[in-house]
Amino acid sequence: MFNKILIANRGEIAVRVARTARRLGIASVAVYSSADRDALHVEACDEARHIGGAAASASYLNGARILEVAQQCGADAIHPGYGFLSENAAFARDCADVGIVFIGPPASAIEAMGSKSRAKALMQKAGVPLVPGYHGDAQDEDTIASEAGRIGFPLLIKASAGGGGKGMRVVEKAKDLAASLASARRESMAAFGDDRVLLERYLSAPRHVEMQIFADEHGHCVHLFERDCSIQRRHQKVIEEAPAPGVDDALRARMGEAAIDCAQAIGYRGAGTVEFLLDADGSFFFMEMNTRLQVEHPVSEMSTGQDLVEWQLRIASGEALPLGQDEIRAQGHAIEARVYAEAPRQDFMPAAGRIAYLRAPDCGDGVRIDTGVRSGDAIGIHYDPMIAKLVAHGADREAAQAKLARALRQYQILGLHTNISFLLRVVTRPEFIAASIDTGFIASHQDALFATDTAALRVALVLAAAALQPGLDQRANVESRRSPWDSCNHWRMNLPSAQHVTLLHGDRQFDIEIRRDGNAWLCLLEDEEYRFNGSWTDVQRLRVEVNGRIIDYPAVIDRNSVALSLQGEAYRFTLPISASDVAAEAADAEHPRAPMSGAVVALPVAVGDTVAPGDTLIVIEAMKMEHAIVARVDARVDEILFAVGDQVDEGDTLVTLEVTT
Repeated sequence: MFNKILIANRGEIAVRVARTARRLGIASVAVYSSADRDALHVEACDEARHIGGAAASASYLNGARILEVAQQCGADAIHPGYGFLSENAAFARDCADVGIVFIGPPASAIEAMGSKSRAKALMQKAGVPLVPGYHGDAQDEDTIASEAGRIGFPLLIKASAGGGGKGMRVVEKAKDLAASLASARRESMAAFGDDRVLLERYLSAPRHVEMQIFADEHGHCVHLFERDCSIQRRHQKVIEEAPAPGVDDALRARMGEAAIDCAQAIGYRGAGTVEFLLDADGSFFFMEMNTRLQVEHPVSEMSTGQDLVEWQLRIASGEALPLGQDEIRAQGHAIEARVYAEAPRQDFMPAAGRIAYLRAPDCGDGVRIDTGVRSGDAIGIHYDPMIAKLVAHGADREAAQAKLARALRQYQILGLHTNISFLLRVVTRPEFIAASIDTGFIASHQDALFATDTAALRVALVLAAAALQPGLDQRANVESRRSPWDSCNHWRMNLPSAQHVTLLHGDRQFDIEIRRDGNAWLCLLEDEEYRFNGSWTDVQRLRVEVNGRIIDYPAVIDRNSVALSLQGEAYRFTLPISASDVAAEAADAEHPRAPMSGAVVALPVAVGDTVAPGDTLIVIEAMKMEHAIVARVDARVDEILFAVGDQVDEGDTLVTLEVTT
């Protein structure tokens, strides 16, 4: 076994690998960029080394620098985690050249599966069923257009060199092919340094089922059963579970055999995942093989009771597989939800910012959290915005679902947008509970998943108004009070005390009247009365009784807003803006601004062009995804302030428009 390993990654996966290394008595070395100097994974390891600037290309993708650090600190091996260099064949070879073990498959296996086109050709030769498509080397636009016509629409463009939804586009009609192809190629080049693509027939309602496999250098290969990863947004998984609902032993055996055949055909070693599309009739098609540990590996760990990182370390050190196929058992059911900093109601746009408040659910009793952040940490623009993986395990799927829903209700994060409430709505949908799922689940239930719970919103408005009351008991400061004049409780001699609070939520305005009522307050909201009283239990948390219901909740107040979390739903209410702010908001339509920092990757308009609402003005790449900035009014393009390749900061004016209507 190794004495010391370097973890060439960041965030929750680096923390996760360090945890197993510590249990096995292996020293761990963290690497960090300038942006991650104070990150949790730096603390989680026994030592840490700086490797470069904030951009991934200057740090976590700088293989030469990582190898230099590994040699300096005396590491026996490098664990690449997932993403970054985990599927980089050249880096795996470089490790071998300097006598450091790459904790992953051989470079030849990475190369065989690294190109989706080559992988599909290998699988076709091996007799594994494939989705009809084009996987050829010719990449000119005429060939792509011709092959697209042969396959038919809708079709899927996929980056040949990568995964995770990067460089993937669904093309509904032939007229959209050219623009989608250009966008997919740009995103693929930015993410993987390779703009080659393949085409596939788009299956409208398949399930995404994958097999976890392991192989050692002694010729043994096993699978640790399957995972269902059908719940996806932007072609990226957000909910995963094991075992896959509705997969019987016969189908499981066929898929497992195909996955093992795939691994053995390329001389595989280590952890890998063979991904399939599963149709309703039980037929399945090879998608790709990921030659690394997957983000969703915890559901396999919790259902089998095995530590897959330990398996990786033992196999990489030359040991045989810990268990044979007949010895691997699965018990119960596990479901994982990926918690992201993103705005689901804004097309899941990644969110950057500082976590102002964080309280995680209680762990234990089948609940697990893998995270790489703490309260006060910043989610930046340079890396994937995943905050944590929340996993629940139970005796059956019903028990796992109930535990996960409860944990999501307990998860409280304020300061930036997250998808927690969205995840809760997904896992509590009747269709999800009934396991009626496929890759189109989110689109099929769009209205329900984004609906507003009016009753909960009203309670949240009252709680926000309570948080804004200057007379609410500041329990932390009670002992310091020496005068009744310190209470600021709206008392007025011979007059009732009344206050009017206006809160904005989305495009709605709520006017709230609050009066003192004895030792409590009486709140009038849209002709309904709410009586409340309570206190701050610390600087960011309140305990308030509303109409006989006691609610304990966090609240973060700044100059322009109040944010709170209630039963898995985060609310942010803004205060009325001034006349100058109204004018500024109107001006934003004429001077579109960057919603986040990033790089300009496309400018589909030119000065003098006329545009209509919804037309794309400029495309920004941030957090490994492209984001189109669109026109909100009918206008003529007056000035373009940035060029392709320029870096922009959040709030920068990108284009100036002359409104024409």
